[in-house]
Amino acid sequence: MRSLPHRLRTVRALSGALITALATVAALLVAAAPARADTTICEPFGSAVIQGRYVVQNNRWGSSAPQCVTATDTGFRVTQADGSAPTDGAPKSYPSVFNGCHYTNCSPGTKLPARISDISGAPSSISYGYVPGGVYNAAYDIWLDPTPRTDGVNRTEIMIWFNRVGPVQPIGSPVGTATVGGRTWEVWTGSNGSNDVISFVAPSAIASWSFDVMDFVDQAVARGLARSDWYLTSVQAGFEPWQGGAGLTVHSFSSEVSTGGGPGGPGDPGDPAADCQVAYGTNVWQGGFTASVTVKNTGSSAVDNWKLGFTLPSGQRVTNAWNATLSASSGATTADPVSHNARIPAGGSQTFGFQATYSGTFVTPAGFTLNGTACSVA
Repeated sequence: MRSLPHRLRTVRALSGALITALATVAALLVAAAPARADTTICEPFGSAVIQGRYVVQNNRWGSSAPQCVTATDTGFRVTQADGSAPTDGAPKSYPSVFNGCHYTNCSPGTKLPARISDISGAPSSISYGYVPGGVYNAAYDIWLDPTPRTDGVNRTEIMIWFNRVGPVQPIGSPVGTATVGGRTWEVWTGSNGSNDVISFVAPSAIASWSFDVMDFVDQAVARGLARSDWYLTSVQAGFEPWQGGAGLTVHSFSSEVSTGGGPGGPGDPGDPAADCQVAYGTNVWQGGFTASVTVKNTGSSAVDNWKLGFTLPSGQRVTNAWNATLSASSGATTADPVSHNARIPAGGSQTFGFQATYSGTFVTPAGFTLNGTACSVA
């Protein structure tokens, strides 16, 4: 799913021996600093937050064969990709990193969904690492919808194919070419039965690029596949493998959204997007734990039918819950209220809890969203 430089004045009168001693001490301190451990995700829909602002997801949905991705400081790599899917159909997965909301899993602090007409720019950059063999594409997935939804399938999907290896092609049929972001693309349009799709296919592989997502959104609007009063809900980048895929890497990813008409944060239509704070208390023992989660509404309006989104770290699995219903037992999940606690009044709070098992090192979720709006953590 992100220190200000501190400058020290050099004292020129220091002796050479003292400088050497200080350098030695500094080197020892650097060597002793612990490195951040990468997180490996093997659950089909498991995810992890990186840089404190983006979500990496395994997103294995088209195959029952094992797939694992390892989230790094700046991106991810596919570490296991078993099985295959027919090349004339859908891929077996979409391991990816995103800014925004995907099936109630919202990246921390995101400004998405945001109304298209309010967005003044959405710069993004990517650096891909490809592997020989296999059948796959490397593609952005950009989602648009008439409502600021944070769950389910959106109305229109924009795909940007940076690379394709093997006999695969986009949904639909080619409708010509277009120059977008200073590059020429082959354009395809069609439908997968759930949503409209417009795809921009590069004539040769692109290893890295910085561009404005809105250049492609404007193309979708101009072609009647979206409107300016619709919402941009997420910006995703990753791979669609049909065969193989181990070793594919996103070395780095960034995505920003600038809005001119307001904060552009996510929320449910008709419900106020409240400010919120989450307190996450735990009782942990070897292999298991309980969590008590308190959601506080720090806004000025009540929140009805609240939904708290968060991602359980890899290796954690919920066995039971109380005072809320959880949409999934692992990975990205949403807590929905029960009848007696469906409203959080302004300044008030609601508490729910759950019991779960875990493997490896115990960690707590990195971020929470209330009806799609990122919450602070107490």
